[in-house]
Amino acid sequence: MAYWYMLSLKSCISETSLTPTFQELTRFLFLPEIALLPEIEHQLQLFLMDKEAECCSTHLIEGDGTFNRAGLDNFIKQVKMGECGLSYAVVAIMGPQSSGKSTLLNHLFYTNFKEMDAYRGRSQTTKGIWIARCPDIEPCTIVMDLEGTDGRERGEDDTAFEKQSALFALAVSDIVLINMWCHDIGREQAANKPLLKTVFQVMLRLFSPRKTTLMFVIRDKTRTPLENLEPVLREDIQKIWDSVPKPEAHKHTPLSEFFNVQVVALSSYEEKEDQFKEQVASLRQKFFQSIAPGGLAGDRRGVVPASGFSFSAQQIWKVIKENKDLDLPAHKVMVATVRCEEIANEKYSSFVTNEDWLELEEAVQTHLVPGFGKKLSSLLQNCLSSYDEEATYFEDSVRSAKRKHLADKLMQLVKPAYQLMLEHIRSETLETFKRELNDALNGGQGFGVAGRDCIKKSTRLFDEQCQDAVIKQANWDSVKIRDNFLRDLDSHIAEVRTSKLTELTALYESKLKEALCGPVEALLEGASDDTWRSIRRLFHQETEKAVSEFSFALSGFEMDEQEKENMISKLKNYARGLVEGKTREEAAKVLYRMKERFTSIFNHDSDSMPRVWTGKEDIRAITKTARSSSLKLLSVLAAIRLDEEDTDKIGDTLVLTLVDPKKGTSKSTTDPLASSTWEEVPLTKTLITPVQCKSLWSQFQRETEYTITQAIASQEANKRNNNWLPPPWAIAAMLILGFNEFMTLLRNPLWLLFIFVSYLLFKALWVQLDISGEFRNGALPGILSLSTKFLPTVTNLLRKLAEQGQAPVNTDPQRNHPNLPQSSRANLSVVSSTASSEVTMDNEMEYTSVSRHEN
Repeated sequence: MAYWYMLSLKSCISETSLTPTFQELTRFLFLPEIALLPEIEHQLQLFLMDKEAECCSTHLIEGDGTFNRAGLDNFIKQVKMGECGLSYAVVAIMGPQSSGKSTLLNHLFYTNFKEMDAYRGRSQTTKGIWIARCPDIEPCTIVMDLEGTDGRERGEDDTAFEKQSALFALAVSDIVLINMWCHDIGREQAANKPLLKTVFQVMLRLFSPRKTTLMFVIRDKTRTPLENLEPVLREDIQKIWDSVPKPEAHKHTPLSEFFNVQVVALSSYEEKEDQFKEQVASLRQKFFQSIAPGGLAGDRRGVVPASGFSFSAQQIWKVIKENKDLDLPAHKVMVATVRCEEIANEKYSSFVTNEDWLELEEAVQTHLVPGFGKKLSSLLQNCLSSYDEEATYFEDSVRSAKRKHLADKLMQLVKPAYQLMLEHIRSETLETFKRELNDALNGGQGFGVAGRDCIKKSTRLFDEQCQDAVIKQANWDSVKIRDNFLRDLDSHIAEVRTSKLTELTALYESKLKEALCGPVEALLEGASDDTWRSIRRLFHQETEKAVSEFSFALSGFEMDEQEKENMISKLKNYARGLVEGKTREEAAKVLYRMKERFTSIFNHDSDSMPRVWTGKEDIRAITKTARSSSLKLLSVLAAIRLDEEDTDKIGDTLVLTLVDPKKGTSKSTTDPLASSTWEEVPLTKTLITPVQCKSLWSQFQRETEYTITQAIASQEANKRNNNWLPPPWAIAAMLILGFNEFMTLLRNPLWLLFIFVSYLLFKALWVQLDISGEFRNGALPGILSLSTKFLPTVTNLLRKLAEQGQAPVNTDPQRNHPNLPQSSRANLSVVSSTASSEVTMDNEMEYTSVSRHEN
């Protein structure tokens, strides 16, 4: 059989180049034929070296009681214990000093604890507590080698550390090995009795002890069968348990409540080494899957997750050193609290420095991030899942509480980004809504329909984006910001609606202003009996047209009838206000308008041509007509008559009182204008009161008198300029008194010729000197001017006559007058020149008269 094993192992090594498993190698450990295969021996040596490296033995507690925290943390990292969760077991061994505990552990678990050198004498080998991992045992098994009891090195202080280390081992271990000699069984004062008393006493210091497997390993078994030794040992154990003082709560508690007692026996290592190793190899199999139901580990109620083992061991030793009773459930909660908090802080710190989170947080500061909720939920889920993986084996209540605290911290961290995301959604969706609403309105869509459609579309978009931003781990809703968003929409709708209605109202007001102001002003300027009838017709026509178009435009806003009627009413009132305002404006300028009309009618004829006051015009009639027209303007502007029922007698009253006072005095003895109100005209429609009309008329008459006076003066001047004949009586006197001279002229024709030539010379001098023009500015200025011009003019005239006399005779029969003497032709030339000058002067006077009349 051994040979077959060797061939099998040789084939495995040579053909597959694979390292044999521990179970395969252990079958060859005790075969003498193993030396026949050097390669197998070499493989075994390499394997044992690897296993020794894997155990990572570490000094956990120094001999002076100092806890090696750094060493334990390093040990846990090396053996990767933190990844085991609850899948690990702790085995501790107790026993007297130099009883072979380390040797047993090294053979049983392939550890490398220091063993006693028998050739140097029996002395203390293990000081304090050592810890190591058992290679190739599943689950992960940690073994602790405790300092032996009853050692001479500690002397009287032995019991203190003995109890402390025993309590520590019972608190952290699932399986406790009690190493004892076979020949001590049945003895009253055997060396193991103090040890058992110590174990039982310290167990009772645990407030809520868990059930620990207590395995008694009988060393150097004799020929006495184990079936005979075990009852004796159990009886001794029961006696020791019964003799140990117990608290009231555990006075009647059986040993089985605290311990699962097992007994195994091993042959002497020194005398029967091969048999010892076979028995150890068989015992080793019991430690595989020790934590499974029915396994060797037994009760695991107080087990601490592997990631919290270091902290738990430190705290347990601290409590033991302070000589306090140890409450394992409370300790478990404490360990869970500390470790879960550490894990939570680590995960929180890891999340805070996570690049994906930092990029997401930075991006959301400036703009909307698509998929924000999904990305952030994934990061949070990874963080919480990582926490769950590491804290899954700790106390449920503590783990859940710390998880909730971690989640709350994470939510508090990401909430500003979430709120900022919602604000981006709100602002960008609002901008989209504004843009779409503006486009819809510019496209000609009705305001009500456009607003309703855009609100529906924007609300749906907002909800979709909020849903995209939802963080699964947070119980947050967007109701508040959604309400704010809807209020923003309503506010913008109201603002745009008000703006559009204002623009629409302003548009139709401007149309009414353009349609009414100019025509009304023109009608008022041309005031007549039909003026207000024309204004009313224009007012109703333009108002109805504007109201009809305005009403149609308002239908797109889907407003209620009352609001619509109010706006239409305001537009009508605006139109009325325009007419009334223009009337009041013209009434304020009534005096100017009256004078302007008077001047226009007075200075222009029926064909609108400027009048020339020749003396034939009836200035009185023209004045009366112009004043009557001006008075008509006053009567039109005296009151507002926009309604059909607005009737009054203002015009008749003004005519009878101001133009024809004689007709009015016969009917009434009182002055109708001596009042501040008009009959049948309310004060709200009165623009010019009767008293003001009278005052304006008086002022009007005073300011137009100058125009009339100027016309009369111009007419008289024209009469004087155009009448050269003396008065009839002068003509009669001249005929009577000058009869003799007339007869003398008839008897002597030369006098007639002399008189005729004298007339021509005088006429020429008259024209040349412009005597009438010179005397126009006064007699004295005219005389002075003529005195300076007379001699040069006479000299010039005589020179021209001399030149005409010396000129050669023209041979043209059509142009010469042979029948006339030279002097007669000269006279004819002078007469012709004089006549031409006279026509020129007459024309100049006529134009001058017209020009002055126009001015």
